[in-house]
Amino acid sequence: MSDSTLNEKAMVGDVSIKPTASKVKASNKQKCLVFAGRGISRQERHFLMDLRQLMPHHKPESKLDEKKRLSEVIPELCHLKGCNSTIFLENRKRKDLYMWISQVPEGPSVRFLLSNLHTMDELKMSGNCLKGSRPVLSFDKAFSEQPELQVLRALLTQAFGTPKNHPNSKPFIDHVFSFFYVNGRIAFRNYQIVEEKDAQTKKINRSLLEIGPRFTMQPVRILNGTFEGSTVWKNPDFVSPNELRSRARAKATRYVERKRALRKRAVFIDGEGAAPEPTAVQKVFQ
Repeated sequence: MSDSTLNEKAMVGDVSIKPTASKVKASNKQKCLVFAGRGISRQERHFLMDLRQLMPHHKPESKLDEKKRLSEVIPELCHLKGCNSTIFLENRKRKDLYMWISQVPEGPSVRFLLSNLHTMDELKMSGNCLKGSRPVLSFDKAFSEQPELQVLRALLTQAFGTPKNHPNSKPFIDHVFSFFYVNGRIAFRNYQIVEEKDAQTKKINRSLLEIGPRFTMQPVRILNGTFEGSTVWKNPDFVSPNELRSRARAKATRYVERKRALRKRAVFIDGEGAAPEPTAVQKVFQ
């Protein structure tokens, strides 16, 4: 070693860097893409806005044109937005609203039929919660008993549950997302946690006030992939709204024909005989 190097080392001395413990908490940046397709109504658009307000970990997206398959477009959008789950609202014939919940990119995914939809503006409940706070997810006992409901519970938890230490969330828990399984449907309720301190006993009494929105989800089927794949489970009790409307029209037609036959029978019994069908000219000048 040369004399100049020894002199520099003696002047500077030994330099050692000690690692310091970081006090910054690790953040969980999991995000859920919440958006809808074109054709949704005004009420459904306000419902979509309510969902985004209750989910601080969401990422918005403009309305989707359904010209391509959902399994091709939505995973690409989730990749661009950095989302690992998605909630997609799909309107059919401007009458029926479906909700897709899926894990991206491997799945699974589930399709629900929404009914009994009420937004926060319609309900005008007295409950309120802090914007950006994390919710507590409460599930009915049935979600731990049936295997298909266990899959639905995992998907709902991934979509609606705000991750701990998320950058967009606040360190408060002041409301509850409740999921109840009743008659083959899942009812959603959102409650505020109200804490009141008793002046005499100094105990904290907790109660719940509903905030909204309200909606009911009927599971249709569970797919193995993201908006595609083999059917893992299919609801045997599900009847499509188109089939229900078709049955109602057929029932109404039978009712009209039966009443018409009763009127003809009443005219025949009175002795007037069967009434002749009016001609085209008579129909015009009636």
